[in-house]
Amino acid sequence: MSGIQVENLVKTYSRGKVRALDGVSLAIPSGGVFGVIGPNGAGKTTLMGCLMGFLNPDSGSIHVDGMDVEDIRVRLFTGFVPERLTFEKWMSGRSFTAYQHALAKLPAPQREQAVAAALTEVGLEETAWDRPIAKYSRGMLQRLALAQAILGSPRYLFLDEPTSGMDPLGVMAVRNLLAKLKKQGCTIILNSHQLEQVDRLCDQVVFVRQGRVEAMETQRAGEEVERSLAVSWRKLEKGLSEAQLKTIIEPSGAQLKDFKEGQAEFLIKDDQGSEKLLACLIQAHIPVIEAHSVEKRLERLFMKENDMEAKS
Repeated sequence: MSGIQVENLVKTYSRGKVRALDGVSLAIPSGGVFGVIGPNGAGKTTLMGCLMGFLNPDSGSIHVDGMDVEDIRVRLFTGFVPERLTFEKWMSGRSFTAYQHALAKLPAPQREQAVAAALTEVGLEETAWDRPIAKYSRGMLQRLALAQAILGSPRYLFLDEPTSGMDPLGVMAVRNLLAKLKKQGCTIILNSHQLEQVDRLCDQVVFVRQGRVEAMETQRAGEEVERSLAVSWRKLEKGLSEAQLKTIIEPSGAQLKDFKEGQAEFLIKDDQGSEKLLACLIQAHIPVIEAHSVEKRLERLFMKENDMEAKS
């Protein structure tokens, strides 16, 4: 059986007084990118620790490709980037990566080539490979951590805030690398507060609240999610009235929520509705310059969380 199976996982602290995970059950399919999101203290880090076998749950089970998560063989095909990075700072990036390659008992004759390939893959500049890690920036440390995690081409890659402290170019490099790893069949489990990155990268996202799975989003299903779309256009010489705009968009099935000269907000049922709306606007010779979702799907999960807290 491929993938990760989690059944009724319970983890407590302070002698059972704090319930970090409360009956979590998940099925993480192999070969995709699986996101874990939720508010601070929701149990995300505890869940990641249990999934990697670092923490022992009070009850429940975790199996990775049919093996118990505590089976030492699971470590042979698992990579990990922690949120809190700790390195032997006196070492260079190259020597640290080579050290990790040796600890993983990967073939010594291929070590030099494998290390160079990993450092290149994560976009760490070659001029920094032999520089002491103590002189690395936060973004460089993130790249180094990712380099050691992909040594040996792991089947499962666990990432805890992998782009924290990275500049936009670094974020793009990581995004491209993860897309490449996914195509190669790697299963990626991503814990991040950066919802835009999660939305772009993940096939499925689980929302954890107070130790429980409150919701699961299948990103491809977003095509059928009702949402608001904001559209801006260059002002027309003759102007455009609200009544005229409603007539123009009527064939698309979209509803006009808000209107100002040069911009409007519409309620659409799905991606196809978005396409129809834009087609109607363009056919009416309205010079559209921008269109974007006002409310993103993952943000809506946090909005539900706030609503629940307000009612409690």
